[in-house]
Amino acid sequence: MNVKHMNWYLSKIIFRIICGEGDHTPQFDEQLRLIAAEDEEEAFCKAMTIGQREQDAFYNHEQQLVQWKFINVAELYRFSGLLDGAEMYSRIHETDDPDAYIDQANRRADHIRASTTHKMLRLL
Repeated sequence: MNVKHMNWYLSKIIFRIICGEGDHTPQFDEQLRLIAAEDEEEAFCKAMTIGQREQDAFYNHEQQLVQWKFINVAELYRFSGLLDGAEMYSRIHETDDPDAYIDQANRRADHIRASTTHKMLRLL
C-alpha cells in the first residue's frame, strides 16, 4: 500500500472586485489559503480550483452588481516545518496617509483583542 505524504503550502489567491460598471478605484482581494498537497503542482492546481470555484457575483444594497473575479494564484510557498514566530507573509504597503494606516492597524488589533476577551469570558 502506497501512503501519500502530504505537505502544507501557503497560496495567495487574487480576486478583482468590480462594483457596477467598475467606475471606481480598482480593488483586489489577496487571500492567503492553506493547501494540503503531495507536491507543488497539486497545491497549485488545488489553489486554482478554489479561486475558480469562489468567483461570485451578487447585487449590493444599491442594486449594483458586485463581481469577484478570480485573477490567478500569485504565490505558493511550501512549509518545511512549523516554527513558533516563523514569518508567513510580508507585503510592503505604500500610503500617502501613514496616520490612517496606523490607526486602521490599531483598530484591527483592538477588535482581535476584544473578540478574544469575549471568547474567554464565555468560557468562564
